[in-house]
Amino acid sequence: MAEFIPVDLADSASIARAAAAVGELDVLVNVAGVSGRLDPALVVGINFVGTRELTEALLVGMPAGGAVVSTASLAASRYAERRSLVHGLLETRSRDEASAWCREHREEVGTGYAISKDALVWWTLESAVGLAGRGIRINAIAPGMTETPILDATRAARGEGFLEAIPMPLGRTATADEQAAVLVFLGSTEASYLSGQVIWVDGGYSAGVAAGSFPHATGSVGAPPEEA
Repeated sequence: MAEFIPVDLADSASIARAAAAVGELDVLVNVAGVSGRLDPALVVGINFVGTRELTEALLVGMPAGGAVVSTASLAASRYAERRSLVHGLLETRSRDEASAWCREHREEVGTGYAISKDALVWWTLESAVGLAGRGIRINAIAPGMTETPILDATRAARGEGFLEAIPMPLGRTATADEQAAVLVFLGSTEASYLSGQVIWVDGGYSAGVAAGSFPHATGSVGAPPEEA
């Protein structure tokens, strides 16, 4: 029987209540992604800190064979370059510490969106081996341009024409169902030997970047917006 349990990822008390109400579970799918038009510390606090906090609370009761799947973003395509920066955020262990880190690195944090997704990628990678010892898998997807309210908000802010400068090898944006299908796969027993991976569900965009077909730097012509 389906049950809805509300949770506010910006509120640690709400997270604790939700985790207690959920109890034991076999699969956790994290889909948190507020846009970068809020306070940057709040964006990071929801997209990464709140996601991590809820996941760690629920991992306490997750049995062997369980799986965690999180939603990063193509906006995290520079995660490897920013590892040393993101390490400081990963080292924070409270919401207040993370907010202080964001204030100290205001220029690098920018809107907070991309850095929050960078952190989610690195947290997934760094958690994989430890969780594997408990028989738990952890993976993430990094969606490309997908028809969601966030993309609608970006269109409204930048105009419809901004999409034309972004290479789309398959000739279109993704649907939410196409992203959800990969999340479901990663949480299923069909992916029972897959852990510590980030699946770039971007229609071939990242392949084009790796092959030198498209620019890589955020803000250049052809680069995806942070709210991808």
